[in-house]
Amino acid sequence: MGEQPIFTTRAHVFQIDPNTKKNWMPASKQAVTVSYFYDVTRNSYRIISVDGAKVIINSTITPNMTFTKTSQKFGQWADSRANTVFGLGFSSEQQLTKFAEKFQEVKEAAKIAKDKTQEKIETSSNHSQSPSSLVASALWYFRRPGLPSLASSVNGTDDEKASHAGPANTHLKSENDKLKIALTQSAANVKKWEIELQTLRESNARLTTALQESAASVEQWKRQFSICRDENDRLRNKIDELEEQCSEINREKEKNTQLKRRIEELEAELREKETELKDLRKQSEIIPQLMSECEYVSEKLEAAERDNQNLEDKVRSLKTDIEESKYRQRHLKVELKSFLEVLDGKIDDLHDFRRGLSKLGTDN
Repeated sequence: MGEQPIFTTRAHVFQIDPNTKKNWMPASKQAVTVSYFYDVTRNSYRIISVDGAKVIINSTITPNMTFTKTSQKFGQWADSRANTVFGLGFSSEQQLTKFAEKFQEVKEAAKIAKDKTQEKIETSSNHSQSPSSLVASALWYFRRPGLPSLASSVNGTDDEKASHAGPANTHLKSENDKLKIALTQSAANVKKWEIELQTLRESNARLTTALQESAASVEQWKRQFSICRDENDRLRNKIDELEEQCSEINREKEKNTQLKRRIEELEAELREKETELKDLRKQSEIIPQLMSECEYVSEKLEAAERDNQNLEDKVRSLKTDIEESKYRQRHLKVELKSFLEVLDGKIDDLHDFRRGLSKLGTDN
């Protein structure tokens, strides 16, 4: 029947850096399919992942492996046979949990399968030794001191027939009957064990054949893998060549784009220069008019400067007059102040004179 997939998911695959043993190196450029496979013939489990034609994971699960969650979406396990550590990055925590649970389940199944295989090997070993051991035990039993030999126990001797009678003869007959039954059972058990031994030998032969077929299948897989690897290397080289050609084409396109842009810039500059040239030609046509206007403006400017000079002279004279007026005002204020003081004195004298008159009128 071969191998059958029992669980499939998608994840980004990583491998530990063999040099530093610390950094992760991506084994796939994008999320790829990661599957659990069960081999019915070998009774074994593997994790397999293929990226295109490249096998990036081929890890046989053993009972001593452990899957460890290092973050919410990342897990890892070590494979001693491959001498590396695989890491898987999932898109969700739920996918990581399902993969970890399946890993534990498959690990337990691998442990049970290993125990069963060990039991079969031990049973086969025991069964292959049981018939000879049983025959040896039976011979030892009949050769013990104090017991008759096998032939004498079954048939009896002439002396015993003559000398023993009554209860002793009955006892010997019962012993002989027991020995006959034991011998019959032993022979039957020997035949049964011989049949089981033959069955186990046939089973071992079938297992050997299956192992040889598996080895041949492994060799075939190796050859196919080598062919695929060579094909992959050839395709990679072809891809590298195509990428180099694409890079050259892209560089040429970029150069063409730059040249087109430069041509457009030069054409724009040329149009601007032509526009400026037209403007200059138009301006050259109105230069005489502008010269006459400039002379007229210059005359106006000279007249305005003369008027401005006259106005400045007037302003200076007005400032002088204002200064003199301020000086006269200050002089008048001083004189007025002194006059007001004299007037206040005179008014006080009049008040005193009036009070004196009023007082004389009152006395009269």
